[in-house]
Amino acid sequence: MGTGSSALARLGLPAPRLPAQTRPGWLGVAALGMAAAALGAVAWHRGWLRRRRQLQQVGTVAKLWIYPVKSCKGVPVSEAECTAMGLRCGHLRDRFWLVIKEDGHMVTARQEPRLVLVSITYENNFLTFKAPGVDQLVLPGKLPSSNVLHDCRVFGVDIKGRDCGDEAAQWFSNFLKTEAFRLVQFETNMKGRSSGKLVPIPTQDYQVAYPDCSPILILSEASLADLNTRMENKVKMEHFRPNIVVTGCDAFEEDTWDELLIGSVEMKRVMACPRCIMTTVDPDTGVIDRKQPLETLKSYRLCDPSEKPIYKSSPLFGIYYSVEKIGSLRVGDPVYRMV
Repeated sequence: MGTGSSALARLGLPAPRLPAQTRPGWLGVAALGMAAAALGAVAWHRGWLRRRRQLQQVGTVAKLWIYPVKSCKGVPVSEAECTAMGLRCGHLRDRFWLVIKEDGHMVTARQEPRLVLVSITYENNFLTFKAPGVDQLVLPGKLPSSNVLHDCRVFGVDIKGRDCGDEAAQWFSNFLKTEAFRLVQFETNMKGRSSGKLVPIPTQDYQVAYPDCSPILILSEASLADLNTRMENKVKMEHFRPNIVVTGCDAFEEDTWDELLIGSVEMKRVMACPRCIMTTVDPDTGVIDRKQPLETLKSYRLCDPSEKPIYKSSPLFGIYYSVEKIGSLRVGDPVYRMV
């Protein structure tokens, strides 16, 4: 039986039968067309079954956050496009801007904790930066192509960045008051950092601009509430900088989610998020504590001993995801686990 006939048989349809004298030259073309249609129907049916097989609602989107500049304040949005490289709302892209030293090495709140005090808004094709004690900085959303390209280093991996100009460099240098800094922007025609260089386990192939290691970070409100029952001084969701905050699930239930459907977006788990001293930077004061909430997390959120080569002594809080199917999502969308 030919390819078209076997495809039809899988759909429960009889194969076409013609008398020998009525099989002119067009039969091959017709058979190929029928085979293609049948195979297309099979593929569509399988895709439909995959999406329909079992969608289990595990929560609801409570908040969406975009962090335009790595380590600076997040921008809450009510809806966003989810691209292969992370959330986008208008011109704001997640971690598409980066502060660097003059040698190209990244600067984050781990080294300069006051970066968390810098807020960003976008209006009329301009980005406005605000921070305590300095005048606001206004930059065009699209940079001149004549601006220099920098070779940057983000966690030891090379990536390009378009210089945002001397005014931006002076603004960040004046605000941080420690050394000379530059601000760079990632452009969509640049090559991102590959997942193979970022994640210590075999995973799906994707690229990111300046995020730590994946396009999306998800955390639940219940997990934060559980942590705060163990803390003398409560911490906020802003300590952990997730893109998607989920409500309506149990604490750490997100640890069990593999494939998710949110809005029209499909995501696949990459790995748990290993936490570092970045979580000890107070998002309201820009002061780094270097102890809490990290020490409390270490008391009950360390990995299974079998995963120690991956996570070492870092506590796990939140889950990294890759984007399997781009689309849009909004606050209030159900979060479905695809099982």
